[in-house]
Amino acid sequence: MPEVIVLGSGTSSGVPVLGVTYPPSFLANPKNHRTRPSILIQGPTGNLLVDCAPDMRTQLLREKIDMVDAVIITHSHADHIMGMDDLRSFCLRSQADMQIFTLPQYAADIRRIFSYAFEDFPPGIEVPRFALNELGAVPVKLELCGLTVKVMLVWHGKWPVLALRVNNFAYVTDVKTIPTESWEMLQGLDTLILDAVRLKPHPNHLHFEEALEVAKQLGAKQTYFNHLSHDFDHDVTNHELPENIQLSFDGQRILI
Repeated sequence: MPEVIVLGSGTSSGVPVLGVTYPPSFLANPKNHRTRPSILIQGPTGNLLVDCAPDMRTQLLREKIDMVDAVIITHSHADHIMGMDDLRSFCLRSQADMQIFTLPQYAADIRRIFSYAFEDFPPGIEVPRFALNELGAVPVKLELCGLTVKVMLVWHGKWPVLALRVNNFAYVTDVKTIPTESWEMLQGLDTLILDAVRLKPHPNHLHFEEALEVAKQLGAKQTYFNHLSHDFDHDVTNHELPENIQLSFDGQRILI
């Protein structure tokens, strides 16, 4: 059975945030230590990575993941792509370009930011190599790592973001608005991971109260909030939430 690993449950700054002083009781709970947002889906024939957070190397080492076979980039904000250089190890191991799936505008950003991944070098110089697969028509079904991945579009303020569904699991990161077509694709879920960035309203993300309402309307059997700031003390917040809506945490594993 495929399994989802929550590599990172935090927002763009991670938790704890640099320069912020926290109560010792907050820091004592490992689930309040959140790296930047990403998941990995272990499929029948390989590992599918969704986003490459700046913490990707540490995340994959922590979870003892020694190979990534394909990557979906939901959008090109720094907390979702700045770990891409560390894909070089997997390219060297497989002796093949890493298959990357994203929207055309984000493929252009990747070419610009990681331009060296597309340049020629003399033998002995090791760089990551990316095969960019541009998803011009969304929604779309992809067959990756033995999984059927239904890719859909949501809106992160003015930015389109890829969301995905595998079996009855869905991952919706960085979202403020879910279009009708995607809303329909998110019905009948067993498990949903959903953006809920902070307590106060945010112009580009669902905040806590909005996420609660979306979760109740979508009606997944189990919803986990993700992309979390330090507003949330894990155990305290979960105690206040219904059992079918909880916070995710780094290292969480979900069978799908």
